[in-house]
Amino acid sequence: MSRWRRCAAALWLACATAAAAPPALPGVSLRGAFEQGAVLFGHTDPRAAVQFEGRPLRLTPAGDFVFGLDRDAPPQCTLSVRLPGRPEAARRFAVRKQRWRIQRIEGLPPELVTPPPEVTQRILDEAKLMEAAHARDSDWGDFLQPFAWPAQGRVSGVFGSQRVLNGTPKKPHYGVDIAVPVGTPVRAPAGGVVSLAQPDLYFTGGTLVIDHGHGLSSVLVHLSRLQVRPGERVARGQLVALSGMTGRATGPHLHWGVYWFDAHVDAQRLVSAPR
Repeated sequence: MSRWRRCAAALWLACATAAAAPPALPGVSLRGAFEQGAVLFGHTDPRAAVQFEGRPLRLTPAGDFVFGLDRDAPPQCTLSVRLPGRPEAARRFAVRKQRWRIQRIEGLPPELVTPPPEVTQRILDEAKLMEAAHARDSDWGDFLQPFAWPAQGRVSGVFGSQRVLNGTPKKPHYGVDIAVPVGTPVRAPAGGVVSLAQPDLYFTGGTLVIDHGHGLSSVLVHLSRLQVRPGERVARGQLVALSGMTGRATGPHLHWGVYWFDAHVDAQRLVSAPR
């Protein structure tokens, strides 16, 4: 057999095998990669019961659902489904480990590295506000629409990078930073309901959280002005704030983070490359 025929035969066999491959779970289709920091979208019978790592997932009336893998997700995770009239089926998925960047920043004022003791209670109280915003399990399905960049500019910081400030390792960076001047319009990356709007949090300054439904939310921080209030419904692309350098920012920029409940996921995976 000629080389061309062997290649053609191999290609046909690969395509036939892929076409005949069974779904990951019976009656379930998935979109996304099982990697640390990823968001996955699924679809099944709307009467089904779906669980991720033992957590029941909310389904839209059409049977759509979403779940996220934390930046430090373990090597395996379990997804299960119980279709009407059928026993529960479960599968363990391997989660690919990512290699995160190390970002070193030197010469910062000490107060930007270690907060003074007198603000400890304030930090704890504000953390509870953020936790409550990320704990929401709303029934709207804005998470299904395409996401857009909340502002256009140079990407100056990426998700998952480990920051070392003046030689001291800090928490990983849980969002994408967009370098824009103070006062740049900030728009909703997707529709949803404003679950938090605070003008002056210690770490993040002007802070806005938009609940996209089913546990997926966006956080926009270091804002100089908020244009919306808690409980307000916003549309994708709507003006919601102006950028700034409030809180513990080292320069003017917009930080955009995405959470699935308390899991930190990569906002940049939800959008195309910035123009």
